[in-house]
This record gives sequence, C-alpha cells and structure tokens, in this order.
Amino acid sequence: MKRTVFAYPYVVWMLIFILAPMLLIVYYAFSLKGSLTLQNLAAAFDPLYMQVLLRSVLMALYATAICLLLGYPVAYMLSTMKRTTATLISVFFVVPMWMNFLLRTYAWQVLLDVNGIINGLLTLAGLPKQQFLYTEGAVLLGMVYNFLPFMVLPIYTVLMKLDPSHTEAAADLGANGRQTFFKVVLPLSMPGVVSGITMVFIPAITTFAISQLLGGGKLMMYGDLIENQFLLMQAWGTGSALSFILLILVLISMAVLRFTEGAEQEGGTLW
Repeated sequence: MKRTVFAYPYVVWMLIFILAPMLLIVYYAFSLKGSLTLQNLAAAFDPLYMQVLLRSVLMALYATAICLLLGYPVAYMLSTMKRTTATLISVFFVVPMWMNFLLRTYAWQVLLDVNGIINGLLTLAGLPKQQFLYTEGAVLLGMVYNFLPFMVLPIYTVLMKLDPSHTEAAADLGANGRQTFFKVVLPLSMPGVVSGITMVFIPAITTFAISQLLGGGKLMMYGDLIENQFLLMQAWGTGSALSFILLILVLISMAVLRFTEGAEQEGGTLW
C-alpha cells in the first residue's frame, strides 16, 4: 500500500496535463455555443483538410520507413560491437537530443540555404547551386534527422537483450548468417521495431515546427493546420475537431502496431 503512494504524483500529472486537455478537445469538438453539435466535425472533414491529413500521413510514413531502413542496420551493428564501443558510438545519437528541438532544425536552415554550407561545397566542386530549403525533401530530411534516434535506441536495446543461445542454436542446426538473421534475430527484435515505429510515426504525423522552418510554409502539415485554426482563425471548435480526428488516427495506429507485435510474439517461431 505504501508503494502506491509514489504513483500518486504521476497520476495527478496525467489527469492535469494529459486527460484534462483531451477532454477539453472532445468538448470543443462536439459543442457550439454550449450545445451539442456535429458541425465542427463536419467542417473538419472538408476535402482540403483531408488532403492535408493525407499528405501528413504519407510524409510520416516516408520518414518512418527511412528511419527504419537507416536505424535497424545501425542498431544491429552496435549490438555486435563491444559494450564500451557501442556505448561511445550511441552517445552521438543521444547528444543532439540534448539540444533544443528548434535549434537543431534551425541548424539545417543554415546547411540547406542557397548560400549555405552544402551549396558552398557544390560551388567549390564546380556545380550549380541547388534549392534544397523550402522543399518537401527538406521537411522529410528534418523529420528523419530529428526522429532517427527514437528508432535506433529501442531496437538497439532489444538486440542487446537477445539471448546468444538462440543464434548459437541456429548455427548448430546448420543455418548460415542470413538465415539466422531473418529467422531468429529479426523476429525476436520485433518489439523494438514496433516501439521504434511508434516513437517515430506519432511525432512525425503531428509535427508542425519542421514544416514551418524547413518548408517555409509552402508545405502545410496537419499540425500546421491545427495551429492555424487555434491561433490565427480563433476557431476552437474546428481546431478541436481536427485534433480529435488526429487523436483517433494516432490511437488506431498504436492499436494496430501493438496487435501486430502481439501476433508476432504468439505466432513467431525460430524455424
């Protein structure tokens, strides 16, 4: 009983900063001048808004896929290194996270600008300058850069905890390195993959600062749309309805990922 006392501050924190804002979003999404209505939700399903949502989902999927393709090999290589070497290298993924999110994104503005460092190198090589900044590629690059550590670290943590006897048994049974990876290591590392996908996809689909700084307002994401409804349009009802749709989408994606992880753990075998 005494141990549960330590959970009270966390419960209070969740009630004030998580549950209460979500309830307010639901209230404003389904109310207009104090009366229950579906008008805000109908406005949120405007084709233009849905187009922005689709773009945000696709960008988040692209960023998640790239982070997975880049992050898994890095995490796997780290897991095969000596513990001290792997710890030292993993620091390079953690240190940028200590810096403010906006400062990290501003740094890419300097690098990608027409008069930036990258174009300066192109000029020295005799190549014409390129417009990297304020493009869809720049936004995608910023998302991958900021969220890649959230893919690497969970996968690395799971790989480090794998029992070496599994790979040894696979080798004893005649499996080569490729077979061992795809039939033993990869299935057993799926919890880390699912966690990494969740930790990348959710912030990627809700981001708005990256699209504003690196996209220059030319590529509106769903987070930008919600911000405009609240701050510029002062349309709290529509903004809350948009947020409610995004909340449902995030919950569905988390449920699907967790279901996939559970099915993988129940049905997965070594051979």
